[in-house]
Order: sequence, then structure tokens, then C-alpha cells
Amino acid sequence: MSDASRFAALVLPHLDAAYNLARWLTRDPSDADDVVQDACVRALRYIGAARTGDARPWLLTIVRRAFYDWLARNRPGDMVGEEALADLAAPGPGPEQAALARADADALEEALAALPLPYREVLVLREIEELSYKQIADVADIPIGTVMSRLARARAMLQRSPLLREVREAAGSRA
Repeated sequence: MSDASRFAALVLPHLDAAYNLARWLTRDPSDADDVVQDACVRALRYIGAARTGDARPWLLTIVRRAFYDWLARNRPGDMVGEEALADLAAPGPGPEQAALARADADALEEALAALPLPYREVLVLREIEELSYKQIADVADIPIGTVMSRLARARAMLQRSPLLREVREAAGSRA
């Protein structure tokens, strides 16, 4: 099998997941495109190292590394030290319910985007990309215990988020 056909079989089915991770990490669709493009070039270069099993974690690892390289080049001040989200916008019975659900989803997206990068990335990998703890540990190159710790902290930060507190209070007043 040629490298191009191997790339098409192993990588292309996971481009949506790669873009999704890059968009959450960069917080910008255009920057996410750049990161995914770089990751695809890297994946093609190293396609021989890919196992034929589940290529998704392998590709997401490359996307993550491409993102950190991009971040160091383009936004060095954003580098962070060590220091699902289900579809909440499901249409309701009427326009008012749909508008409230969209506002809730927007608040959740904003609160997630405000999380520090190490916490945001593990939360996105777990809750949105549905990777296992072991896969996240492999992708992020951190111990499983750190994955669990960061997930717990990220969820706690979301619970304490002022944006989500406003949503909870508004929902309480609607009930």
C-alpha cells in the first residue's frame, strides 16, 4: 500500500476530530485550519509509523504537537505552565425555548474556551472527542493520574464559572 493510500485510509476519516481539537485549542477557525494542515503534513511524513489499529489518537497526538509548535511561533505569551459536553442546543418546543438553549450552549462554549489550556485540552479530548483516559494520556504525553486530576479540576472550574452560574440562576428563575 502506498503512503498516499495509507494516509487516505488512516488519517482522512479523522479530519473532523483533528479540526475540532485544533479549533478548541486555538479558539479560532482560521488558526485551526493552519494547525490541521501542519498536522496532516506531519502525518503524511510519518505515515509509516502509524499502526493500522485506531489511527485517531495517533493523529490527535500530532495535532496537539502541531498546535503547541504553532502556539510557540504565533502566541508565545499564551503558553501555559503546568499550573458532552452534549448537544445542549437541541431545539425546544418553541422559539423561546430554542433561544434559551442556544444561550446556554453559548455560555458553556465560552466557559470552556476560558479554561486554562491544559484543562481545556483534556476536557475536549474526553467529553467531545470521547477518548479514553489512556488515549488522552498518550495524546497529551502525561500520566493517567494527571489526566484524571486535570479532568476533575476542569469540571470543577466549569461548575464555578460565573458564566455558567448566570445560566443556572436564570434557569432557576424560569422554573
